[in-house]
Amino acid sequence: MIRFLLRRLLWFGLTLFCVVSVSFFLMRSVRGGPFDNERTLNPAIERNMQARYHLDWPQWKQFLQYIGPLNLAEDGAELVGGDGTDPFGGILTGDFGPSFKYRDFTVNDIIGQSLPISVSLGSIALLWALVLGLTAGIASALYRNSKTDVALRLAATTGIALPNFVIAGFLVILFVFLMPLLPVAGYGTPKHLILPGFALGAPFAAYIARLSRTGMLEVLSQDHIRTAHAKGLPSRLVLLRHAIKGGLLPVVSYLGPATAGILTGSLVIERIFAIPGTGSHFVNSALNRDYTLSMGVTILYTVLVYALNTLVDLAYTFLDPRIKLEES
Repeated sequence: MIRFLLRRLLWFGLTLFCVVSVSFFLMRSVRGGPFDNERTLNPAIERNMQARYHLDWPQWKQFLQYIGPLNLAEDGAELVGGDGTDPFGGILTGDFGPSFKYRDFTVNDIIGQSLPISVSLGSIALLWALVLGLTAGIASALYRNSKTDVALRLAATTGIALPNFVIAGFLVILFVFLMPLLPVAGYGTPKHLILPGFALGAPFAAYIARLSRTGMLEVLSQDHIRTAHAKGLPSRLVLLRHAIKGGLLPVVSYLGPATAGILTGSLVIERIFAIPGTGSHFVNSALNRDYTLSMGVTILYTVLVYALNTLVDLAYTFLDPRIKLEES
């Protein structure tokens, strides 16, 4: 396992470098800049702001400065440690730099404030997705080809086909206007997370239902399940002790990237319900050409997806002892 984790760590470093490099140069290749939406500035002030954030440097020097931790003087010489006034510490030190739009905050400050909100919303959405998806999928597999199975499969197909913002619109009409039970927007109490959590988790629940149904049908047709029934074990015990683990393998594979997407927040759902999470800042950073904030959220997404996929591979060995980690 140690060799497996070390190899994953090596590939993680290479993957992160590629993501950072491609994202960095793509962002700066788009027309416009972080100060284009500002009111008209004095040319001298604009030059000073460009110099402050090194936007007057060649892109390769900006890239090296962003990677860090060395500071680069304008003549190209390396200043070990810098003069203490440079706003960029370098991502190798865990410093994503200042935000170009919210100049009183660093990117670390913004992510530190918004990520717990997205995690709270994502946790509610993931709970909805697992409870609804697993329940529907297992019930559909146990009552195969029955009316219950057909109804649950129809509901799952509808959940996959409908975008989460359409589901959010229906929820707002139903539980805010027709039956005013829940707040429509904002953040502050658990009630504020019920509607956005369900809207965010519903499509994931539909996928989980389909995957768990497929996995359970495959496991229930295997010889060891038939043997357990032949020995007279109760159906509930066969299901819980022998079928569940194998039937959940497809769901576990899906939960890696799905959990990363949920926990970092939905770009659309957070905007609809006015939730100040990481997803909202990611959208605003793209609109405002806030290079550093957009890069910080991109790196966060990359780390979460890679880490959760690694946890999925480790979880496989616990759910199915026949699966071994490839360490060569």
